[in-house]
Amino acid sequence: MARSSSRSAPVQPESFVDCLRYFLTASLWKQVLGRLRRGKASRWQPQPLLFVLLVMTWCAGDSQPERFETARAFYVASYQKRRRPGTTCEGFQKALARVPLAALRLVAAAVRRRLAQFFSDRWRVDGFVPFGCDGSRVQCPRSQQLEERCASGPTDEAPPQVWVTALVHLSLGLLWSWQLGKGSANERVHLRRLLGTLPPETLLVADAAFVGYDLLQTLTGSGRWFLLRLSSRAPLYVPDKATLRHYCEGLVYYWPQWAQRQQLRPLPVRLLRIRGKKVSVCLITNVLEKDRLSHKSASQFYRWRWRNEGLFRTYKRTLGKVKLLSRMVASVHRELEGSLLAVQLLLAQGAVATPPTAAGVLPSPRKILVAMRAEIRNVTGMYLGPRQRQTYWQRLQQARGDARRRRKNKARRPWPARRPHQPPAPPKILKMGSDLKHLMDRLLQSA
Repeated sequence: MARSSSRSAPVQPESFVDCLRYFLTASLWKQVLGRLRRGKASRWQPQPLLFVLLVMTWCAGDSQPERFETARAFYVASYQKRRRPGTTCEGFQKALARVPLAALRLVAAAVRRRLAQFFSDRWRVDGFVPFGCDGSRVQCPRSQQLEERCASGPTDEAPPQVWVTALVHLSLGLLWSWQLGKGSANERVHLRRLLGTLPPETLLVADAAFVGYDLLQTLTGSGRWFLLRLSSRAPLYVPDKATLRHYCEGLVYYWPQWAQRQQLRPLPVRLLRIRGKKVSVCLITNVLEKDRLSHKSASQFYRWRWRNEGLFRTYKRTLGKVKLLSRMVASVHRELEGSLLAVQLLLAQGAVATPPTAAGVLPSPRKILVAMRAEIRNVTGMYLGPRQRQTYWQRLQQARGDARRRRKNKARRPWPARRPHQPPAPPKILKMGSDLKHLMDRLLQSA
């Protein structure tokens, strides 16, 4: 197999398992073995346990036992010289429940380090490392335990749900890290917990739900940059309205009234307005220098934010995770951790096969999944194709997304029980009075 001098992984892997070794390295398994609990002997070792958990997300099937049979057969066919794991889905679930969540999160952290190492040449865009943040709810079965522990609201009508907040590298479209919580969880709290996973020089791009004084102060204090959309609820102040060019762009101060009463200093931010065909988008950023973050770059970063929405579409629709299959709280957590790790590896394999020269063209998650399932069928003997069929790496290189320029918006049918999207209203820019000016000067001088 050909080796590259600049990378420790093979340039062109021969099979699907070789692609997984890009990120699931031997050093990772040593770290996972040190975190596992020592208990009674089991047929399920960490490597086949995680392997089957990931393949169960990728393979087709209407139930967990059906997916388990396919995933186990694929593992046995791929590692014929190793000891075979257990044969029942119940035994697999019991062995998985004994694995601490810290071990699965350790695997995710090791994969993140591998992603940063492998895509280091495509990591930065215009001097920043762009990340998008968003959240979504995932439904759970209506079991008694889940209804008690994962209630999404005060009423009993809504099914039990789990809230997933995810960070996505925008230029590559890669899932980076995630945080789980109840259906009524707060996205801002999740983002604070995920700040430790972000690399330096991060530019966080998010919608208007993440605008808050405490969060913006935390992001600025941690050395991260942000680019957030505004709504009419955001209180922006200027000492003199004449300093703003057409009241659209310039230096403003984010200063809620409760922060004024507690005598907390205002946050200086830069207001940007991106004009679209239908709606103009107002953004704020703590990058105050225009030469460092231009209007064109800010517009490009915010357009890429929709790739974060595309991640949840891939997770829910392409992989069929609109509703989880597990019926216990511990099993739900492990199913979510394993399936999100599977999505991360799926997108990473597509990014590996995409050449760096194809800027702006992301791989198609659906085509990657089709290539994965074809490889699973070929290895397990479910499909006997011709001898001169394409290899997995060749099919992976052809899994390109649609790069054509769209001339009109996609048509969408009205969906029952779904409210039409209303874009947020533009922010109201208020002029400071003399009292607020004196208070701001005193707080800024003391700081």
